[in-house]
Amino acid sequence: MSTQTQTETFVLHNRASPEPVVHEPAQEPEPELSPKWRYPKVLSAGMSFFVAGVNDGSLGSLIPYVIRSYGIGTDMVAVIAKRYGTTFAGWLVAALSNSTICQYLDLGPILAVGAALQILAHVLRTWMPPFGLYVVTFFLASLGQAYNDTHANTFVSSLRGAHRWLGFIHAMYMAGCLVSPFVATAVASANQDSQWALFYLFPLGLGVANLALLGVSFWDRMALAPKRRRHVAGMSGGVAAESSGKSALMEITVTLRTPGVWLLSLFFFFFLGATITAGGWMVEYLVNIRNGNVKDMGYVPAGFYGGGFLGRLILAEPTHRLGERRMIFIYAMLCVGLQLVFWLVPNIITEAVAVSLLGFFSGPFFATGISVGSKIFAPELRSSAIAFVFVLGQIGGSIFPALTGIIASRVGVQVLQPMLVGLLGAAGVSWLVLPKDAGLHRD
Repeated sequence: MSTQTQTETFVLHNRASPEPVVHEPAQEPEPELSPKWRYPKVLSAGMSFFVAGVNDGSLGSLIPYVIRSYGIGTDMVAVIAKRYGTTFAGWLVAALSNSTICQYLDLGPILAVGAALQILAHVLRTWMPPFGLYVVTFFLASLGQAYNDTHANTFVSSLRGAHRWLGFIHAMYMAGCLVSPFVATAVASANQDSQWALFYLFPLGLGVANLALLGVSFWDRMALAPKRRRHVAGMSGGVAAESSGKSALMEITVTLRTPGVWLLSLFFFFFLGATITAGGWMVEYLVNIRNGNVKDMGYVPAGFYGGGFLGRLILAEPTHRLGERRMIFIYAMLCVGLQLVFWLVPNIITEAVAVSLLGFFSGPFFATGISVGSKIFAPELRSSAIAFVFVLGQIGGSIFPALTGIIASRVGVQVLQPMLVGLLGAAGVSWLVLPKDAGLHRD
């Protein structure tokens, strides 16, 4: 997801602290942490995104096996698995509960809760549970990712030179998406009777390592939220709970009244709609429309994710230097052109190359959006605002894959191509709607 702006001016009045103070007034920064702990924390944030990428990147390769194992159609996969219904519900619950949980927990415990929820989801998946329970695991995984992604983004976006660190952690997400199709396809195709559910042992092990790394690197943030520690003394439990509840509700209200939340969400609405639809349905498209072999086509998403990985690392600095508004729009137009090649040239090799380049040029979108948001939103609203941007953007990531699957069940999966062209074009146009704040273009 995307990094473009300059992040070195992220928190002008909060530079003394390399870490975000969750829901703290900007004039009360925490003491500066030793630089030696800054890098382990960034690495830990990157690991969280890698685990999320492994989860998200695997489903496109597993869909053909899920359909055949459970005896369902593309409409059921769309409505349940592809970020609609249960998955979107996880992001929604996280957005609504984010302000409240920040009243009670500091950064470390919130990240740990997110990691633990993802571990639980993978434990339930490894034995190929009944379809209903398999569906529920998407809620658990998305809820855990929402807590991890939101607060890792908030932490990293407050660091000096944040555009580079955001590029790194979001590249780690794409690295997870790159690795997972290879592992998922290898496991799923290893036997004549596919044991595809055993793939989830891989993200389960990574999830345990992620939780351990979070515990070590954020050891100094494993406590009650600082605000609550200051105010809880001398208050009865009932009064404290009432005060926290009002504060959380007020923060949600102020966040939703911020125009930048809705404008940035519009960009993510179309962008996530395009990338999640492409990642989830391109294998089924190549198998059914281009007559590709299901085992070979399972590796094609790796080209898309590999391109995204390189794009997030290589294009972060040029995008930052040349102007995020201009460059993201140029990238969006290039993506539309590449998508037209994918659609109109009936050659699997050409399409695979086009998909890889599409991933490369769309790579900076997500981290850049977060970078811009971190400048638009006030520090005390940042984690709440980013959470709502994620969940509102996830509406696009939920509706469009589902809509693609529902239409595909009636007219064929070739509907994928016009859907992607329209979404990528809309993402480019919606980027131009964002505020033209001169502060977004300063180092």
